[in-house]
Amino acid sequence: MESTFFDVGSYQIKKNGESAPGDAFLSRKVEGRQRIISVLSDGLGSGIRANVLSSLTATMALRSVEKDLSVLKTAELISRTLPICSIRQISYATFTIVDIDEQGDVQILEYDNPHFILIRNNEASIPDEQTICFKPETVNRNEIRSCKFRAQPGDRLIFFSDGVTQSGLGTAPWPLGWGEENVRDFICKILRKEPEISSDKLSRKIVRESLKNDVYKAMDDITCGAVYFRKPRRLLIVSGPPYNAERDPVLAETIRDFQGRTIISGGTTANIVSRELDRPIHVDLTSLYPDIPPVSGMEGIFLVTEGIITLGRVSEYIKDSGREIQPEGDPAERILAAMIDSDIIEFIIGTRINDAHQDPNMPVELEIRRNIIKKIAEAIKTKHLKEVHISYI
Repeated sequence: MESTFFDVGSYQIKKNGESAPGDAFLSRKVEGRQRIISVLSDGLGSGIRANVLSSLTATMALRSVEKDLSVLKTAELISRTLPICSIRQISYATFTIVDIDEQGDVQILEYDNPHFILIRNNEASIPDEQTICFKPETVNRNEIRSCKFRAQPGDRLIFFSDGVTQSGLGTAPWPLGWGEENVRDFICKILRKEPEISSDKLSRKIVRESLKNDVYKAMDDITCGAVYFRKPRRLLIVSGPPYNAERDPVLAETIRDFQGRTIISGGTTANIVSRELDRPIHVDLTSLYPDIPPVSGMEGIFLVTEGIITLGRVSEYIKDSGREIQPEGDPAERILAAMIDSDIIEFIIGTRINDAHQDPNMPVELEIRRNIIKKIAEAIKTKHLKEVHISYI
């Protein structure tokens, strides 16, 4: 499936009053390949006990599919391995497995989760499926739905736990719960308004609407995953001046010719680009924050920020899974939001020692630009499955 990227996103809210989510969502890009495997599991009950069941199920499913075990062996392995609930004397966790290869061939396996939703050409599409039976150890349910299809550019694949479909259960608007049909209608409505919305934002909107149905007190764990098959969105992040000043024009030309959005992180770097391209810098005095320098504007550049302090904050934010990243938030949030909304991220790191950072009173982190960017690159690659490239100049 050449020139198509698989944008994977998810969002989750735990059941009201619980200390841990009873659902688990894991996603991994197979090393050295474009293949992506995502698993959503819902453990029996809620809280810590359910968290153990769902986490164990999702981990085993991910590893089994990655090693190309059959559907039957995967299901039976999970059934044999799950610990027995001391209260109900059964071990039980649902799962949805989404396996996407380089060509865009998709296999979906569903065990007792709500049916996935495929949106193609702004309409719900229902691919052919088959039922596979396995030998369970501790439960009577033994049927897995299996579906295979070739994804097309623009396709949206959404899958979720029953905390979505059963949200609002017993309320006046939704006495029988939200239901799959209403979820599908809601998704189509969002896509009509925001046809380019990322998987991360779409998952968040679905979960937030489910929480709203529950009158903002989640009656169950609510988890949603989504995949968007789209043309790659490219982002270039440049930080630091070139080692040799003679390379300044090369850096400026690279930025000028880049096909995608560009972020310049660093005052010296921005001044070089401004000089070489004859584009003035305008400081945005409306974006003042107590502990992060403000952003600036430059013609043709998506965002201009201060360097090491801002990137250090990006590194902190990306490790905080519970943080709500605002595209119009502080400079670090804007950088992270742009990365999450992109597919292929290229870093160009300047290797000239900045004279401004030789003051011994300056924080130590000002001297470790490369280490910070490496941490950011690894985190965005692991957590958000982005394709990341780093080069030095």
